[in-house]
Amino acid sequence: MALKQRFKIEPTFSMASMTDVIFLLLIFFMITSTIVVPNSIKVLLPKSQQQAQAKPLTRITIDKNLNYYVANGNETERQVPFEAIAPFLQAAYSANPEVYVALYADESVPYREIVKVLDIANKHKFKMVLMTRPN
Repeated sequence: MALKQRFKIEPTFSMASMTDVIFLLLIFFMITSTIVVPNSIKVLLPKSQQQAQAKPLTRITIDKNLNYYVANGNETERQVPFEAIAPFLQAAYSANPEVYVALYADESVPYREIVKVLDIANKHKFKMVLMTRPN
């Protein structure tokens, strides 16, 4: 007596349910990634992949010892006291009203020193660019 097998086993695998699961996971992670807020802000400044497109004509540099340096165009930087920055910027603006001012600051410089220079620029309506170093 020969026994017949009732159910035939198919050698193929249906991927329909697998694609549904992947699709639902994709939607879940897309929605939750917009809701997640980091617990702390980790900032390692200054670093950048790209430099600004505008070519600044006037530069102000603050080194780690809080020395201020200024330069126009291709001039070499010269050290000045903080009080001389505003007259320097006024002279640069009177020579070219469309001048961009680039601020280079060492990463160890306190923000209050950077803000002092930005306040001078804001008071006189200068176009400021805060420059970073490339990787």
